[in-house]
Amino acid sequence: MNFYQQLGFLVFGSRLKRLGDSFIADINKVYKTHKIPFDASWFPIFYILSRQKEVTIREIADELNTSHSAASQMVSSLQEKGLIHSEVSADDARKKVITFTAKGEKLQQKIEPVWAALQQAMEAMASEGKHSKYILQSLEEIENNAQEKSLYERIEEKLKN
Repeated sequence: MNFYQQLGFLVFGSRLKRLGDSFIADINKVYKTHKIPFDASWFPIFYILSRQKEVTIREIADELNTSHSAASQMVSSLQEKGLIHSEVSADDARKKVITFTAKGEKLQQKIEPVWAALQQAMEAMASEGKHSKYILQSLEEIENNAQEKSLYERIEEKLKN
């Protein structure tokens, strides 16, 4: 048992971050190995656009549960790379509509097989352990519990007792 495993919930967030960072690094390594000019951090916007074809920045922010500013920054970054395009909505001049450019669509087609392989690989990894097949349900429960009452609030309660 390593240091992190010994400390249990005391370093739970650190373990999740380390695992997530490891997964992201491996996924980016796959893109690099296959000469696909894509970064895993672009996934949320690419995924949303691959399913909806055109969205507003507000819709992206709402879907990702992030600020309009953060969504706008992600969109700007992908625009600078020539992967997405934004224009004023024909329905509402206050909104910008985001779509793939031809370059973005071509890239999207290259990454779809990686996403399918990733899904299969993660499902296989989760099914290898006695308890790991329940990871998504367990994570969802913890996320929901944290929304009901933050970790900060829970710690403060314990410090008052």
